[in-house]
Amino acid sequence: MAPAAHALEHITLRNGFAIDCVRHEALDATHIRVYLSGDNNYQDIAATEIARVETLPDPPPPPPMLVAAASPVIASAEPTPAEMHQLLIAAGTAHNIDEDLLASVIKAESGGHVKAVSRAGAQGLMQLMPSTAHTLGVTDSFKADQNIAGGTAYLDSLLKRYKDNLALALAAYNAGPGAVDRYRGIPPFRETRAYVARVIREFNRRKQSSTLAAVASITR
Repeated sequence: MAPAAHALEHITLRNGFAIDCVRHEALDATHIRVYLSGDNNYQDIAATEIARVETLPDPPPPPPMLVAAASPVIASAEPTPAEMHQLLIAAGTAHNIDEDLLASVIKAESGGHVKAVSRAGAQGLMQLMPSTAHTLGVTDSFKADQNIAGGTAYLDSLLKRYKDNLALALAAYNAGPGAVDRYRGIPPFRETRAYVARVIREFNRRKQSSTLAAVASITR
């Protein structure tokens, strides 16, 4: 039977990193093969490196057609800073999410690289898993406008799920809502805790810079 298209397992490594995959199997007594998205996309790991394996539930389905016409079309493969700003404004306005928060998530997820791909197969600026992108109506995760619109819609659904608790929504964006629900809070994964802190720190930095710039313009 072919594996599901979305991540079904969360593997935590002893070094603190984690991998979302569709399944794993033992190669021999000392090595595990982790299938990231299909039979031809896998990674072999020493069994001693694995701390635990957890089964993930399906991601929560967002309302249909969240992405449609959410942002202007960007013709260039790499948006200019001005185009990126407009995409963030459009997506943020569509979902009532601060554009500085979206920019902070993008910085943590991909460093602003449109073609970024993670070890687990997440793609684009906001690192959408293919199954999540499909659910959100994103046909090409490497197109900045679609990726941002889809990632914003997904973040919006998580903020609603956790009643605007930003830390929990960010934790779920990183580790999956199943992990947040299982631990009834931010999961004890080093990667997830560092991710939440990094995004919030960058968000606060951006808001502080905006406030200082506004004060400076008034006092000139």
